[in-house]
Amino acid sequence: MRPSPPRRPSASPPRRPSRRALLAAAPLATLGLASCGVPEEMQVDAETVLSIALGQAESHPSYGALVDFGDDLAAATDGRIGSRVYPNESLGAQQEVVQLVSDGAVDMAVISSTTLENLSVRFRPMNLPGVFDDIDHQALALADEAITGEVFTSLEDSANLMVLGGFTQGARHVYPSSGVVMTPEDLTGRKIRVQESDVFLDLIRAMGGSPTPMAYGEVYTALQAGVLDGAENNEISYWTQRHYEIAGFYNLTSHFVGFDYLVINAARLRELGGDEDAFRATVAAMQDTFVETWRAETEATMTQMVEAGVQVAEPDVPEVWSPIYEEVARSFLTTAEDEQLYESIRALAPTEGGA
Repeated sequence: MRPSPPRRPSASPPRRPSRRALLAAAPLATLGLASCGVPEEMQVDAETVLSIALGQAESHPSYGALVDFGDDLAAATDGRIGSRVYPNESLGAQQEVVQLVSDGAVDMAVISSTTLENLSVRFRPMNLPGVFDDIDHQALALADEAITGEVFTSLEDSANLMVLGGFTQGARHVYPSSGVVMTPEDLTGRKIRVQESDVFLDLIRAMGGSPTPMAYGEVYTALQAGVLDGAENNEISYWTQRHYEIAGFYNLTSHFVGFDYLVINAARLRELGGDEDAFRATVAAMQDTFVETWRAETEATMTQMVEAGVQVAEPDVPEVWSPIYEEVARSFLTTAEDEQLYESIRALAPTEGGA
């Protein structure tokens, strides 16, 4: 509960400037090594320092990847361009940060697929259940400019944003508080936490469960109190949030392979001039490395899960679940462009005759 506001004095004090006003008055890209108030560990030795907003904490793999990206970028441009990461939503929540990047007060940001989809439904086919088989299939599709080119540039005119790539969130799986999930009948009547998303609501219903939207931070206590019968997420989130302590049945349904997008202010990208190629190549290398990092951390997490007594089940995804995912996905393909993008991605999957 917020405290009651103080009595208004006879002379009003100066109004405190907003975060956006402060950033606009002193663009972060110009702060450089000698920035006042920047902790020593965040100082960057480069002529131009690009700011990157990140919602995750320093312990998340994406933070380490972005720190390394800054070092690699400075090396690739002979010190002309570097970057500084601002984690823990220190520059604002995602909706605010997206606007700050659009305005040019922040240079770059990592934002969720849901946030990006709210800006443009062109991204929806990449955010549907079953569109990617796994993170390798996802990486293959996202590196294919014939697939992503027009979509990644679609926000330039309307929002002054360009999508550069991003970070996989890995495959998401269902974990109830009791019993394995091999078929939709195993989820019947179970209240499963989902994100506030029409896609996830329809997906969990189609999988047999009862979708229950809830803030992520409330899931542990809701599972503990029996308000929820289960949830769904990737292995790393399941483990780091300690959900295994209450929901000890992890079922590899692979119903969704998520992605966090890395966006940049379009005007700032153009200002890179002759260094843009080196910049894009460094982004691509970071994305490839992150896939391997995520894979290794997922495998290590799975080992910890098993050692902690989590029961891991492997349902028949291609035979039992994939048709359900496809039916839900196709129900959200409302235009010819959507269908073309979805089919192009599916064509790259090994099971579809791709590479």
